[in-house]
Amino acid sequence: MSPHQSLPLGAAVTGALIPTPRNALVRPRQVGRIEDHGFIGNMRTAALVDRDGAIDWMGLPRFDSPAHFTSLLGTETHGLWRIGPAGADGAAPAAADRRRYLDGTLILESTWITPTGTVQVLDFMPTTGGAPQLVRIVRGVSGRVPMRSLMRARPGYGIRVPRIEVDGSRASADLGDGRLWLDTSAPTREADGDLSSEFTVSADERVSFTLSWEQGHDAPPPLPDATGLMKATADFWRDWISQSTYTGPHRGVVERSLITLKALTYALTGAIVAAPTTSLPEEIGGVRNWDYTFCWLRDSALILEMLLACGFVQEAKDWIAWLRVVIGGHPENLQVMYGVGGERDLPETVLDWLPGFENSAPVRIGNGAVKQLQLDIYGEVINTLYAAQQRDPSLTAVVAPLITDLVGCLETCWEEPDEGVWEVRGPRRQFVHSKVMAWVGFDRAVRLVDSGACQGPVERWREIRDTIHEQVCRDGYDEQRNTFTQSYGSSALDASLLQLAITGFLAPDDKRLIGTIEAIQQELSIKGGFLLRYRTEGAAPGVDGLPGDEGAFLICSGWLVTALALIGRVDEAEILQDGLLRARNDLGLLAEEWDPVNERQLGNFPQGFSHVAIIQSELALEAARCDRELVGAGAGR
Repeated sequence: MSPHQSLPLGAAVTGALIPTPRNALVRPRQVGRIEDHGFIGNMRTAALVDRDGAIDWMGLPRFDSPAHFTSLLGTETHGLWRIGPAGADGAAPAAADRRRYLDGTLILESTWITPTGTVQVLDFMPTTGGAPQLVRIVRGVSGRVPMRSLMRARPGYGIRVPRIEVDGSRASADLGDGRLWLDTSAPTREADGDLSSEFTVSADERVSFTLSWEQGHDAPPPLPDATGLMKATADFWRDWISQSTYTGPHRGVVERSLITLKALTYALTGAIVAAPTTSLPEEIGGVRNWDYTFCWLRDSALILEMLLACGFVQEAKDWIAWLRVVIGGHPENLQVMYGVGGERDLPETVLDWLPGFENSAPVRIGNGAVKQLQLDIYGEVINTLYAAQQRDPSLTAVVAPLITDLVGCLETCWEEPDEGVWEVRGPRRQFVHSKVMAWVGFDRAVRLVDSGACQGPVERWREIRDTIHEQVCRDGYDEQRNTFTQSYGSSALDASLLQLAITGFLAPDDKRLIGTIEAIQQELSIKGGFLLRYRTEGAAPGVDGLPGDEGAFLICSGWLVTALALIGRVDEAEILQDGLLRARNDLGLLAEEWDPVNERQLGNFPQGFSHVAIIQSELALEAARCDRELVGAGAGR
């Protein structure tokens, strides 16, 4: 957990639900589906905005800080901030008729068309540095629309009612370890720990609300200029995305994913979080609910690989600087994840006063997987360091010793069983994917030495690399079925085996590789061509040690598209890519998983892994199309 978090950790946390305020929403609102949310952020923290204009999730000042708006995992009593048309008495809040991001930005525009006029709300988090802020600008388009703002801050993941003070156009909420300041020209009143405003907006009129977080209680922030903050924020995002080198046919799709990945970075350290949320379920009503507000080395490495591939180098430099700090000269103590500030202690805790998203409990903060052995992280990190050095040779002096240290650690542990890429909570196994990624680590180190950019015992590393390859092909391959398997001696399949193609472990025309891809399609595909990670066992704990099932893992679908493109099955890959793109919401965002039966997203949102899948598969398809065109042109001559 972060030092900014004030809840006690370790044993289970208990607490009572706060009482329902007298001025609760007229009719209890239902939180929308996961994909009903928009995403805004400032590279320090993030917020989710429902279709009805409610901020359902936001922690301050960091991604992993306790949430002050937590209705996403509970009810309206656990905190939200809704701005939207007032509606008739007794009516539920209306969903926006249209949503979009302003071009090239992370500024969310929601539009309501009402009987009396049309109104828009622009939501964003300024990227200007300093104390985190959330700005909401109400803009009249036509007619006159009665509006209502209800801000219900509930610190500590919805468990406390703050003390509120109102002084003219400025109000504040005491959070204990800090204070929220709300600035608006709309008349604001306090009741039961809530701040509410009722006002009418006409065509071309603007009413702004700015929420600022400040540590301590004595120094209020400067009065905000909402319009200036919006211009500066739009300029930042547009300047950043203009650096993209991607020019393929789905440029808008790729750029939206790139912006989403950039927003998952933590600007103060260079760390990257897996997702900005915790405990959004992988199965509605199930127990597979995890905290993803931390920095997995695996997720970070894959995200950076895509950023590098699209021309973004500075993010890699920042992350490498953060990585050097968290390693601290002791690579033997490497963890699979850290807090955004490099924190190592992330104990898993249950918040039993929260019922969970659509009653999917438990709600967890912290993550017990922090103590697992996951051998694949060495390969993923080394591969990304190698890619960064290839993109920018000036990084050699920093990258080379990191790779040397990490490969030295990998020498001592690559033969061990581990919990693997999927962080199983069952017994350790000799997972094939873990061994393949260990091979990647040694392979990239050998390449770096062979290029003259690094020094090390290259012959020993080359021998270990070849030993791993031989072992995987012997112990991880089912000759009768012509497929590699999830682990040595197992008959199960695993979508992570698609990395055999993506990493270059086997050549694209290798019959064993083609057989594995086909077997995965046959045994792990579900409706729509989406892929499961592996087969779960329903009520009985399976290989992962957990009961219940889950949706299709979206990064696996991206891996399948990429693998098919690499082996030349471009038409088939394009069909599956269309399905992956259709799973995005109207804003181009993806959660971790997809339920093709109920056609809804599952898991934490937005998920870095899933947007990696979009970019990687688009890059692979573009390369495959170019290769096919070159072959065709050659045949014509």
